[in-house]
Amino acid sequence: MSPSSAVPARPGYDLTVTVITRNEGARLAACLESVSFAGEVIVVDSGSTDNTVQIASAHGAKVTSTGDWPGFGEQKNRALALATKTWVLSIDADERVTPPLREQIMAAMARNDHAAYSVNRRSSYCGQYMLHSGWYPDRIVRLFKRGSARFSSDLVHESLQVQGSVGQLEGDLLHESFDDFEAVLDKTNRYSTAGALALHSKGVKGSLAKAVGHGLWAFVRTYVFRRGFLDGKLGLALAVSNAEGTYYRYLKLWLLQRR
Repeated sequence: MSPSSAVPARPGYDLTVTVITRNEGARLAACLESVSFAGEVIVVDSGSTDNTVQIASAHGAKVTSTGDWPGFGEQKNRALALATKTWVLSIDADERVTPPLREQIMAAMARNDHAAYSVNRRSSYCGQYMLHSGWYPDRIVRLFKRGSARFSSDLVHESLQVQGSVGQLEGDLLHESFDDFEAVLDKTNRYSTAGALALHSKGVKGSLAKAVGHGLWAFVRTYVFRRGFLDGKLGLALAVSNAEGTYYRYLKLWLLQRR
């Protein structure tokens, strides 16, 4: 057998998928099944106490466990550092690549005309995929050439910093963001805390008036300017959730500065 024939001639072989996890046992299998076309899957886990690691291993992923939590951006950079293929697709455990997006990814790698590509992310809120409210199309860069991009070091809401041109792919990346309202409340609390800490580290000043003002603006932006009213009753619920999350972030920032 020649060296070239020893390499599996399958679509996606030159693609690494990276996922960071913590207690994602309920959602990880569907995520990994949706990217089974990739030549390599890297999972970096930060201390899961459920069966996340076992599920990742069962799906053929290369699993690395870390004992600390540096934030979303740096943790994703840790996963990126382990990738060995030419192309990298970074997704979260609650995301799934649809068949149309998979075909778009394959075609983009074959064309090789950009350093990175953005995708449409379609997110669900308490069982409903939102088509407005600023949630769709939620353009986010996820596919890129290894060595051409790194994640920002933000604790939350990290961004991919790309050197080179960015193209656009069609097809949806499904985001199972909130299964129920308990998940909404949990994420609102965790993300508002992390957001307050990030603002505090940057020297941003908070106040009770800022918390109220930013919260009200978040509601108006989501429900009116981003047409959340077209998403029905859950569009209204989402606008309220956005307002609460923003209010809590600036309120926590203010309380941090009062200590």
